[in-house]
Amino acid sequence: MTRHRTQVGIVGAGPAGLFLGHLLHLEGIDSIVIESRSQEYVVERVRAGVLEQGTVDLMTQTGLGDRLRREGIRHGGVYLAFLGRRHRIDFEELTGGRAITIYGQNEVVKDLIAARNATGRPLYYSAEQVSIADFDGSHPRIRFQCADEQHEIACDFIAGCDGSHGVCRPSIPADRVCVYERDYPFGWLGILAKAAPSSGELVYALHERGFALFSMRSAGVTRLYLQCAPDEDIGRWNDDAIWSELETRLGMLDGWRPNRGDVVQKGVTGMRSVVVEPMRHGALFLAGDAAHIVPPTGAKGLNLAVADVRALAIALAAHYRQNRRDLLDQYSDQRLRSVWRAQRFSWWMTSMLHRAPGGNPFDYRRQIAELEYVTSSRAAMTSLAENYVGTAFE
Repeated sequence: MTRHRTQVGIVGAGPAGLFLGHLLHLEGIDSIVIESRSQEYVVERVRAGVLEQGTVDLMTQTGLGDRLRREGIRHGGVYLAFLGRRHRIDFEELTGGRAITIYGQNEVVKDLIAARNATGRPLYYSAEQVSIADFDGSHPRIRFQCADEQHEIACDFIAGCDGSHGVCRPSIPADRVCVYERDYPFGWLGILAKAAPSSGELVYALHERGFALFSMRSAGVTRLYLQCAPDEDIGRWNDDAIWSELETRLGMLDGWRPNRGDVVQKGVTGMRSVVVEPMRHGALFLAGDAAHIVPPTGAKGLNLAVADVRALAIALAAHYRQNRRDLLDQYSDQRLRSVWRAQRFSWWMTSMLHRAPGGNPFDYRRQIAELEYVTSSRAAMTSLAENYVGTAFE
């Protein structure tokens, strides 16, 4: 068995784990990162693409902003579309200049992997039989197998950044944690298409047939979503059927519609909300999807993960530099306040824009009334704008 010693063992090499490793390196704190998936899988999976102002600022401040500045697409607002019209919510004007930036999660991961490799600090992919132990005491350990070799990491702290299906969260005794969950009765059928974006900003649409979202990944690639059943059979949706439904739900009377193009990826994602309390057990700290999941309507998942590890990195730096424990002790309570605010906003956006199965005309008319209020009241628009550009880091 190969034995390692480090200060922080990080389980998971998604955005949370890699960003934490990067922030710790800048503080002179040693870490080892392990990931159960291959590097190709981690890089190529298409996930979130909306970065809050706080995420953009942090990437820039920590030396990760070069490609982001060149390739990221800054959005000063979004559109809410209903009853044949698009209504723009001007984020910059309503929040004193803050905005969002379109830059895919896989692009963030590429930047983080490059930064990690440049440090020479360890990063293991395709780790098997991952387990954690003794994190409720003073000698936490991580065990895994890689390339038929057994490894054990002795560390001061373990960062559980391995998502909702990882090993860290289930390793906490059931009687020491409370998991709040909500499943939504719909999902998103998402496509990635080689088509130039026909709108300069995101379009959220409520239609009688359900929700639709127009987004993008670059100047030549669009990302679009349709509300569907959570267990929708993707096999019954050929490309023409998807485009036809998108044009129905997004086909605005003001003359705008999405450009068609070759569909290079499609899939169905269910929607749920999860919050784990507390986000710490002994020397184990949860971050990102291991601690919380939000429906994608509010674009909070990646941003919450980055905000988690920023707070954890600050707390760990205070511990190692000043022998302070207070920030580590406050980590869970501090982050849960932001997590629940993000959950509230994501739930609100989701309920306002999706047709519930079995919903009646009253429900739809109520949603229309709410959208009319949001798009006509400066106070309501300001609330939406403030939450959209900044909840995760507050």
